[in-house]
Order: sequence, then C-alpha cells, then structure tokens
Amino acid sequence: MVDPMIDILQLANPGVRSLRPYAPGKPLQELEREYGVTDAIKLASNENPLGPGKQVVDSLHQAMETLPRYPDGNGFDLKVALAAKHQLDVSQITLGNGSSDVLEFVLRAFVSPEHEVVFYEHAFAMYPISTQTIGARAVVTPAIRDPANSDLYGHDLSAMADAITDKTRVVFIANPNNPTGTWIDSGSLETFIKGLPQHVMVVIDEAYYEYARDFLDENEYPETMGWLQKYPNLVVTRTFSKAYGLAGLRIGYSVSSPEVADLLNRVRPPFNVNALALAAAEAALSDQDHLTNSIELNHSGCAQLCAAFDEMGLAWLATAANFVLLDVGKSGADVYEKLLYHGVIVRPVGNYNLPSHLRVTIGLEQENRRFIQAL
Repeated sequence: MVDPMIDILQLANPGVRSLRPYAPGKPLQELEREYGVTDAIKLASNENPLGPGKQVVDSLHQAMETLPRYPDGNGFDLKVALAAKHQLDVSQITLGNGSSDVLEFVLRAFVSPEHEVVFYEHAFAMYPISTQTIGARAVVTPAIRDPANSDLYGHDLSAMADAITDKTRVVFIANPNNPTGTWIDSGSLETFIKGLPQHVMVVIDEAYYEYARDFLDENEYPETMGWLQKYPNLVVTRTFSKAYGLAGLRIGYSVSSPEVADLLNRVRPPFNVNALALAAAEAALSDQDHLTNSIELNHSGCAQLCAAFDEMGLAWLATAANFVLLDVGKSGADVYEKLLYHGVIVRPVGNYNLPSHLRVTIGLEQENRRFIQAL
C-alpha cells in the first residue's frame, strides 16, 4: 500500500522540483473579475491587435468540418506553402504548437543533463525553464551595460562566445529579443555563428521577424534562412502568433538542415499542431494585405507611444518588435498594479532582471491613447 504521507515532490525530476512555471500575461477576464473594471485593454502579451485577417477566418469555417478527424500529422500543405515562401525544401521544416514547442524539440534532441545551454540574462523566459526541465545547466551571460552603447541591454556576443565550453550544446538568441526589443545586426550575428565550435547548435528565435523587417534594413537585420547551407548547426524559428495574429491557435515552425529537421521530427509528438491551426497558418501566408496592414499599424503605434514617453521624460529602448520596453524610474510592478485599476494590462519584467521596466505591447491607436492617459 502506498503511504498517503509520501512526498510526491521528491519523486519529480530534480530540474522540475525547483522550477517556477512560466507566468503569462493577465487575461482580460481575470482583470475584470478581480478588479471590478469593465472595457479593459490588454497590452501585455505582444499580440496583433488586428487579429487574423478575413482569409484566415474563412479558412477556419471550412476547417471546422475536419474536426472529427485527426489533423495531418505531417502538416504537408502548410510545409509546402512555407517551403515555397522561403525557397526551401519541405524536409527542412519542423512544425510546432507555437515556436516555443520547437525550442523544446531542440533541447530534447541535442541536450542531456551533462550539457550546457547558453543564453543571456534578459532572454525569453522559456529558455531557462526548458533548460531546467531537462536537467541541463543554464549558462547565463550578462547584457551590454555601457550606456553609451546603442545596444544597451542587448546581447553581448563576446561574453556569449567566452561562455562556450566542450559541454555547450545549444545557444539561444532571440532576434529581436523579448522583452527588450533589441536586435543584432547581420554582420555581428554571422561572425558569432561562424566562430562557434561544430558541436554547438545555435537557435535564432525570430518570433518578431516580420516587424523587424519593417523597422530595419538588410544590413541591420539578417536574413538568416539564407545561411542554412553554410551553417549546418543553425536552426531558425518563427511563429504565427505575432504579426499573423494567430496567438490563440499556437502554431510556429523552424527551418534547418534536413538532417537537423529529421532529428527534431523524431522527438515531435504526433499531431502536435491541430487542424484549425494548420488551415489558418496556410491562409495567413497568402494574405499579404493583412500582414502589411498589421505592420503599418505597429509602426505608427510605436511612434505614438514613444513620442508620449518622451513628453513624460521616460526612458525607453529602441525596438524592432511590436512592443516597447519602458523604464518608469521606480518599481515597474507597482506601476503595473496601479494601471490595472484603470483597466490597462501591461507586462512587468522584474523576472527578467528589469525591475523598473514595463513591456508595453503596441496596440490600436485608441488603446495606446488610453494607456498613455492612464500612465
């Protein structure tokens, strides 16, 4: 008979015992329920305020008929569309339940508990969580600290290169980075990748790629998919959750060499991407007008927010994404809490070692205006 007083925690894997789950942005319904506010707005999770386009909505209605059946486990039609868009072979593509799913596949395929994973101190929170889950050692490098450097708070690639050892198996770099919005230019990033030992996989997380291409030119922001033939240890991940407006359907993908993709697909769970997500993503790829409108809205909204921050004398970081990192000069958590009473949800980022900052998603013009007034 099992002892009812057994400590279940001690049965868990060591990396899981001390793990703190990822904390998503507060949902609108939760805010309205807890604070008694109505007509709340959410600028916390870097979602596209326009949502999906009409082509996506139409495709979802048609895909409803397929719900009694399992989805295409290989995602063939979407892979063909992605391969045509990026001029790649379908064998180079791995589909995920969001791009964070694919990040997990990389760790499961290449990293064991005796290995190390390198990322920098303000990196996306899923990197340390996923690394700890598999029991590997996270090596966290410092961000750029020189206030005179335009990349303040960004990746210090020299520090990351110095952190590589014989035990390193994966390096994660988000470009642009969440939550800072900072980016790495093409020359610097390729020089870094070129200098990595052959036993190190480098994952370039491009969740905000579409926004970055709008803000930056080709010298400032790289086209990393064009590097795949040169660097067989390179994996590039992207998502439909941001610019394409499909966050609620959770679909992303990676591109890599066919050999790497084969390994990732070996650890990929069957049917990890649902039928609605597959249909919506394929439709989203063909709706360039909606994507263009989303990017233009983001550009004008960024200018609106940053001009207001300047008027208030608040420091902010230049961004290549759909959010702005704002320094409120005091506890970001306190300001976040007070904004909730005004029905405005943003994201405090003290857990990213940025205690006086807020990450503010760029919303619709009227949402931005309401946040500015509340701030």
